[in-house]
Amino acid sequence: MLERLENLGSLGELRQMQERMAQQLGIRLSITPNPRGVHSLRGIVILVHEQPGLCRKTRQAIPAAIKKSMAARPRIAYELLDEGGLFAHS
Repeated sequence: MLERLENLGSLGELRQMQERMAQQLGIRLSITPNPRGVHSLRGIVILVHEQPGLCRKTRQAIPAAIKKSMAARPRIAYELLDEGGLFAHS
C-alpha cells in the first residue's frame, strides 16, 4: 500500500486509494490545504484519523508516502489545491 501511495500518478489515483483504504481497511484520511496558506508541500495537511489497531508508525508513513508522490509529481498537489477553486479563472 505504501509503495502504491509513493507512486501515484494523479489526484484521481490518490482519491481512489483513499476510498479503497477506507472501504477495505477502515483507514480514513483527510487531505486539505493549510488554512494559513500553502507555500510548499508542508502546507498540505494529511491526517490519518485515529483507529484502533493502527500504529503510530503507519499513521506517519501514509502521509509521508503521499507527500513523496506529490514531490515527484507536483501536478497532484496543484490539482488538489484546485479542487477548492484556488486556480479557477474568473
